[in-house]
Amino acid sequence: MDRELINEIREKTDIVEFIGKYISLTKRGKNYFGLCPFHADTNPSLSVSREKQIYKCFVCGEAGNIYNFLMKYENIDFVEAVSQIAASVGIEFKKNTKAVVDKNKDLYEICDLACKFFQNNLLSHDGIEARNYLEKRKLNMDIIKEFQIGLSLNKRDKLTSLLIKKDYNINTLNELGLTSGEIDTYINRIIFPLFDINGKVNGFSGRIYHGESTNKYLNTKETPIFKKGENIFNYKRAKEEVRKCKFVIVMEGFMAVIRAYTIGVKNCIALMGTSLTTEQINLIKKLSTNVYLCFDGDKAGITATLNNGKKFLDMGFDVKVIPLSDNLDPDDYIIKNGSEKFYSLISSAVNFNDYKIKNLKSGVNFNSPEEISGYINSVLKEISLETDAIKREIMLKNLATETNVWYNTLEKKLNELLSEKRVSNTTFVTRDVKTRKKDKYEKTMQEIIYYMLNSSKVINLVISSKVYFPSQVYRTLVREISYFYEKFGYINIADFLSYESDLELKKYLSEIISLDIRDDETKDDSMVILELLKVIEDYNIALEIKRLEKLIMNEVDPIEQAKISNEIMKLKLRS
Repeated sequence: MDRELINEIREKTDIVEFIGKYISLTKRGKNYFGLCPFHADTNPSLSVSREKQIYKCFVCGEAGNIYNFLMKYENIDFVEAVSQIAASVGIEFKKNTKAVVDKNKDLYEICDLACKFFQNNLLSHDGIEARNYLEKRKLNMDIIKEFQIGLSLNKRDKLTSLLIKKDYNINTLNELGLTSGEIDTYINRIIFPLFDINGKVNGFSGRIYHGESTNKYLNTKETPIFKKGENIFNYKRAKEEVRKCKFVIVMEGFMAVIRAYTIGVKNCIALMGTSLTTEQINLIKKLSTNVYLCFDGDKAGITATLNNGKKFLDMGFDVKVIPLSDNLDPDDYIIKNGSEKFYSLISSAVNFNDYKIKNLKSGVNFNSPEEISGYINSVLKEISLETDAIKREIMLKNLATETNVWYNTLEKKLNELLSEKRVSNTTFVTRDVKTRKKDKYEKTMQEIIYYMLNSSKVINLVISSKVYFPSQVYRTLVREISYFYEKFGYINIADFLSYESDLELKKYLSEIISLDIRDDETKDDSMVILELLKVIEDYNIALEIKRLEKLIMNEVDPIEQAKISNEIMKLKLRS
């Protein structure tokens, strides 16, 4: 690819504005900070430098330029990242590379064929009854096409026969859960395709549409391309809408999302009925850290709201709740009450802590001192989690009025809880990921390379010193940086990241870039760099002395022993 064009695209893109479209950034000193989307970050640890046009996370170690960010965030390759960013700044970029082979390509092809087969069934004469059912459920043809809803016929091997004729292996079909033996898994059901985060069909959910059954839905089992705990329904479709409205609505099932879509609420995703996983949290963080929970209004839905809300809160999200009445799920609520009422619920969504406190009050006997005391202590714990001091005071006054307990008494107890919390929060926070143990010599090599990436003066010092780096990977990096500088006449971290193609070297580069080094003055201080180079030189001398000492022990010729001993003396004088 054209290196100059790639650099031009990057230079025309302000990395702060670019990353700011994906995560909220706050200026702190020269740089901007936000919650890192690549690990479960609760304190802003991602730093973005407008000057250097790079980002780095001081916790998980992720670092790079705009291309690296988009590749990691969107799970796309370099060519696609360049193409998308080029389009955003109005530069024409033609993709001109071979497609990457996807080991699961056949599995996705099978799912796509099955999806089209089900869609054709629904639109055929055999699909009249199912179409009538969907119409009664207020799902029109636009929605049916949008979500690619289909139908499995009342025939036992229709899909199986079709796919076998296309030379797909029956074992693969069984693995995908589309067949059982040589019989279709889905028979006489309305089919809702499921999608991965890139919008590709990776599974199905089949619903009965006449008669009743305890197994209303038949869902795809775990497969190589469908992992329930990593799947989020409507993720790709909702992405752009979430960016526009700045929050995401999290629901329990796909029908709730589809129903919301029918009334124009398109920033919804669903967990597919699973308990919220770390993988899902990290994916949702890439959409937004402002989450509105809209689960079923029954007891199970309230429990799910409380459990999942706490997980989101613990991971640094701002959490609100859209509470539903009459034990209804979002699908039935919208059908029963209409769009305006649902819009109103969204606009008046309640703070998660307020929602928890309201639920704590449910069932409390206010004639019982023991139950009132238990309720007060529970509410005080929730108030202690509130970071806004004004909000805490309002909540405390409300509690005093509600329970007829003196404000001063409640305030004293709250201060005790806050004091305990401050003590527990002083514990040392370690990195979220295991980092390799590095000795002082590796740290020194990394520091030198860090300065090389930031200063041509340092590159020239390293080249002229002719210091040998004892690690092959760091020798290679020094050589690559020096070559880049000699070829193009300048050094720039962001451009060098685009230039370097070796994946192993890129891992070390990310680690080096994320070093917490203040380089504003040091990079131009020759004495500091020379001292670092001296550390490596001394290490090389020590290694050579050890080698010679081992050699002299095995040498029997006195003249040779004297020569080696003389070499050792010279080396010791240099160190």
